[in-house]
Amino acid sequence: MMPDPSRREVLAGTAALLSAQSLPKPRFRGDSRMIPLLDTHQHLWDLDRIRPPWLPASGPLAGVHDMPRYLKEAEGLNIVKTLYMEVDVAPADHDREADTVLALCDQPENPMVGAIIGGRPADEGFARYIGRFAGDRRVRGVRQVLHGGTPAGYCLERPFVESVRRLGAMGLRFDVCVRAAELPDAAKLADLCPETVLILDHCGNPSVQVRDLSQWRKDIAEVARRPNVWCKISGIVATAKPGEWSAADLAPIVLHCAEVFGRDRILWASDWPVCKMAATLAQWVRAAQEIVADWPEADRRKLFYENGHKAYGLT
Repeated sequence: MMPDPSRREVLAGTAALLSAQSLPKPRFRGDSRMIPLLDTHQHLWDLDRIRPPWLPASGPLAGVHDMPRYLKEAEGLNIVKTLYMEVDVAPADHDREADTVLALCDQPENPMVGAIIGGRPADEGFARYIGRFAGDRRVRGVRQVLHGGTPAGYCLERPFVESVRRLGAMGLRFDVCVRAAELPDAAKLADLCPETVLILDHCGNPSVQVRDLSQWRKDIAEVARRPNVWCKISGIVATAKPGEWSAADLAPIVLHCAEVFGRDRILWASDWPVCKMAATLAQWVRAAQEIVADWPEADRRKLFYENGHKAYGLT
């Protein structure tokens, strides 16, 4: 999903998880003539089932956004696999959220192959909580949204750092979702946890509408110097003005990330349904494909499919 203060506002139209259900026969069989897509950041929710305490009663993302709806909106896009991304539920609902999505991963007719579950690394009970999933190949990592309610430097406090190190020892990743202004914290966290793979969400959360991105460019380049950090090409379209953006508006951000991380450490994701703040799923997919249309096929395949497998340790 998205960043900044604005990121939090976007998230404030969302939340809660869909529960496992029987799915219709999916239409996600890959088209061998197209590069397959692995969506590494798919949100799902049903607001009637789990409602975070901060969620307003209405908003553009309210209502059910479940797997059948996702599959319908993904028709023809060649998305063949997905990874669930936690939706910032209340800590008391973390177990329920995880159990729900892991049940979805078990369904044979389902493109969801794993999940990044919610968690609070700084909490005393985190070791016990995450230990419950030790050895569970469906769980690929953990995320706590670090914009909105957490102050700058929060992820650098000792309990948090120790828990992120624990994730690395367990073979799990940590998704870093910070405000653009706090990218230096992401770099420091990477230094403190060199054995843990960090996935930087949403290109570090710059806004497409900000004209001067010089500080973001500098800060994300510094993050990219850490070899244990990957960059997720996602989230940025949601910061654009609906109906007033083009692929050219997104390209400078995407291409700078590709330049500083290299084409071997970037991975595409939809951030569905948050992307719908400004674009349909299809519009975001087409825009991303347009931006890298002149890349060799091998590099495009890395971005949209292969790198996601490597970053999250998928087989």
